Amino acid sequence: MWRGNCRRMHNITDWISGAVMGGCVGRSRTDGSGSDRTTRSKKRGGRNEPLKKERPKWKSEYPMTEGQLRSKRDEFWDTAPAFDGRKEIWDALRAAALAAECNDLELAQAIVDGACITLPHGSLTESYDELGNRYQLPAYTLAPPVNLIRESSNDSKVSESLQKQAQTPACRQEFQLRVRLSSGKDVRLTASMEDSIAELKKQLEKQEAIEIIRQRWFFSGKLLTDKTCLQDTKIQKDFVVQVIVNVNPTVITD
Repeated sequence: MWRGNCRRMHNITDWISGAVMGGCVGRSRTDGSGSDRTTRSKKRGGRNEPLKKERPKWKSEYPMTEGQLRSKRDEFWDTAPAFDGRKEIWDALRAAALAAECNDLELAQAIVDGACITLPHGSLTESYDELGNRYQLPAYTLAPPVNLIRESSNDSKVSESLQKQAQTPACRQEFQLRVRLSSGKDVRLTASMEDSIAELKKQLEKQEAIEIIRQRWFFSGKLLTDKTCLQDTKIQKDFVVQVIVNVNPTVITD
């Protein structure tokens, strides 16, 4: 996962260099003393600290896999620019977070400086842009949880196989699951509590011609991953599941 992060970091950094950092780099290096950055900081009445190496330590409410962490992060970065601040600053913070996680603190600092971002505490958890807009990053965007489940190929396959063998076959009880699309349309799917979200995505694709890659399923404000089963979410037949349909989904490959 982390090698994939490093590859994505360099791709994003190339874009940041031209689109985000172009206008600010020249101003911040006019005298080589850093005085220009200090002036900007004083305008907001705050200080600017260099980026520290320490990462936030946190524990997830439930042990999550690397794939679940990626989904959680992608969801944040996809939605954060819609609420507040400037998109180019969010993009710069995302690139800086990836660089810091890959232990390239020098590159992360260069991205922050180039985008004219001020760090009052030397951490990406709280920052400000030139206009004084405040940006806050949750801990899960900067470091994995201490109870992260490392996904390893063969082990996970063997584990899943053993779990399936240990489960007692039960009679499949089907019901009509109500799914509400982001377009406002309600769709009924034939489901059982043993069905996974991945299986239901396939059914929705066949029924409504909506590609799986464009579907994002939510229940009670939480993103449902492909491996999640309905019985794990406590969804009942009268409940409604929201499905956001992305028009132009972004595909990130490791």
